[in-house]
Amino acid sequence: MNKKLILIIFICLNFSLSAQELKDYTQTINGTDLSFDMKAIPAGSFQMGSTSGKPDEQPVHTVELDGFWMGIYEVTWDLFEPFLYKDFEAVKSNDGKIPVNVDAVTRPTKPYLDMTFGMGKAGHPAIAMTHYNAIQFCKWLYERTGVFYRLPTEAEWEYACRAGSDDKYTFGDDESMLGDYAWYLDNSDGTTHKVGEKKSNAWGLYDMHGNVSEWTYDQYADDFYVSSPSKNPVNKPTKLYPHSLRGGAYDDDANLLRSASRLPSKAAWKQLDPQIPKSNWWFPEAPFVGFRLVRPVMPPSKEEINAYYNQAPIPDR
Repeated sequence: MNKKLILIIFICLNFSLSAQELKDYTQTINGTDLSFDMKAIPAGSFQMGSTSGKPDEQPVHTVELDGFWMGIYEVTWDLFEPFLYKDFEAVKSNDGKIPVNVDAVTRPTKPYLDMTFGMGKAGHPAIAMTHYNAIQFCKWLYERTGVFYRLPTEAEWEYACRAGSDDKYTFGDDESMLGDYAWYLDNSDGTTHKVGEKKSNAWGLYDMHGNVSEWTYDQYADDFYVSSPSKNPVNKPTKLYPHSLRGGAYDDDANLLRSASRLPSKAAWKQLDPQIPKSNWWFPEAPFVGFRLVRPVMPPSKEEINAYYNQAPIPDR
């Protein structure tokens, strides 16, 4: 088969994949009984940012995104613990064994304190992991499933949260309704809650407001919107701080749960860490931080996948 024909077939296959209607699915973690649900998010455009929020939410600008899948729920301890503890992963594996390629993935250092902070584990969002830790979990998933998962970009996160809404929240501007959709300062009793207990947004995603703030891939910059590209924007991270989180958490007030609200990560979240250098894996003073997964429609090349997963951690002095 000549190279020209191969190229034509490749283009046709790619067009078919990108043009077809995305469907929701459940991802099984191979060799275990663990699984998680992914929601199809259609390609489209939206107005990103807010004129009524903080200066870092401006200017409001049009963003166009390719379709993708997003985790219906925040990543829970049920999924995160097998990555964290090798022995626990072996227990969860059907044959009690861990494949060599999976075992080769670097795992977090075992935390020196209870990283649930007594707030609950089964069904609760995993918390207090660093940006690097969240990406390494995605790498572990890739080795377990053969599917490329990653963190959402800021634009993908806000687009998915809004689910077609231009209002403060996915359901509108009426703050009195927030308790139907979110665990936050007024109703959480100062703790995380099991995922999926509140109403979903119009696209079937739960806890986009509240419960835990969620990592995005992007480097945080308060002026990024001034120069942000309009198509699939991403502010590729090059520094340890700050990265962008979205959605607000159980201990935040209603204003910080708005769809457009942005939160930069802080070195102070490791202030209690006695190690020198400080851990690449944990934020002991950020029990409000979690994440959810995204899968792009068009999988990246093997080289791009390796580049995403295999960035060396930046030492935290």
